[in-house]
Amino acid sequence: MPAPPCASCGKARAALRRPRSGQALCGACFCAAFEAEVLRTVLAGRLLPPGAVVAVGASGGKDSTVLAHVLRALAPRLGLALHLVAVDEGIGGYRDAALAAVRRQAARWELPLTVVAYADLFGGWTMDAVARSTAGSGRSRSCCTFCGVLRRRALEEGARRVGATHIVTGHNADDMAETVLMNFLRGDAARLARGGGLGSRGEGGALPRCRPLQLASQKEVVLYAHFRRLDYFSEECVYAPEAFRGHARDLLKRLEAARPSVVLDLVHSAERLALAPAARPPRPGACSRCGALASRALCQACALLDGLNRGRPRLAIGKGRRGLDEERAWGAPGDAEGGVEGARGAPGDEEGGVEGARGAPGEQEGPRGAPGEQEGARGAPGDEEGAVEGAQGAVGEREGDGGGPGAPGDAEGAPSSCDGRVGAACDCE
Repeated sequence: MPAPPCASCGKARAALRRPRSGQALCGACFCAAFEAEVLRTVLAGRLLPPGAVVAVGASGGKDSTVLAHVLRALAPRLGLALHLVAVDEGIGGYRDAALAAVRRQAARWELPLTVVAYADLFGGWTMDAVARSTAGSGRSRSCCTFCGVLRRRALEEGARRVGATHIVTGHNADDMAETVLMNFLRGDAARLARGGGLGSRGEGGALPRCRPLQLASQKEVVLYAHFRRLDYFSEECVYAPEAFRGHARDLLKRLEAARPSVVLDLVHSAERLALAPAARPPRPGACSRCGALASRALCQACALLDGLNRGRPRLAIGKGRRGLDEERAWGAPGDAEGGVEGARGAPGDEEGGVEGARGAPGEQEGPRGAPGEQEGARGAPGDEEGAVEGAQGAVGEREGDGGGPGAPGDAEGAPSSCDGRVGAACDCE
């Protein structure tokens, strides 16, 4: 059966049906519609004012690649100056290939690129070193917790180095829906309270952040990359497979099969959620060490690094976090891992308790942020469904930016902050 004519131009044959609307479009009209929708999101949300210097979190993955390509096309109309910022987490055999893709993109699009490395920023710590440190304590699945928090800090530092006024990341609608779902499953009211909107205002000296692709589905991001023939990195991070986000992703796929609108429904539910006053998180203060916004004496990045430097990587995760605060306040010896978690972590919530995540009993896994990936689109097999004419260029693409396990190459950092910053749900989710 021949493909129908494009519903927009009426001339070319349709190459796909848009996954949610079912509209039959040719590749050119689909790409134009996608770019127009991103422009509408930026203008309606007043995300990027004219004259803004924008640091684009670049991981080499499909989400950050699509974001940079679209913003480059829209920059003259919006009056923006773009600068790519990539984070080298120090993951052998993985990050080098992703950074090579970022460098190719920067050269092809003639955009300036700055790379910041964990090893330079965090006293020699890389994700490989963190993994070795946590493996002996039974915390092999905590890598995403460390990486998500440190990546956000690294991206902030990189943006400041280039004189940026705003940070953008490539989190798409599926990423955000997964984060909302995880926070519901954990009963994490604090993160749910910060989960709405298209970004954070930049309180406490932090740069404003936004997610122009937040209303775009993962499938359409993949289709756009296919029709624009974009070059991006597509491998899963070696530390990602066991992260909790994978379970939320699988559940979301099953829900979407029964109710196609479930992804955007979850995204919009976070925007409209109202919590009782008692459930709202307290206003954050400043970290006593680095001055960053924090809900405790130490921000999460400083707390995690403190635990690593003291040879006690569990100290700042889950139930051990209160022990860290008490040691600093009262010198209580040895309360490193058995302290009742100050963020009300349920029994066993050893990773999920990054700055107040209340994991369900037995929840061993924590916030997301696969090393190298914070934008995080993570498409499951069949992401290209709906493509009629060879849009299967990345079938089964599990890569993504946005932050999350299984999303390779996403150095952007996640949607919000574990340190109590106002904005979307936690970076390391």
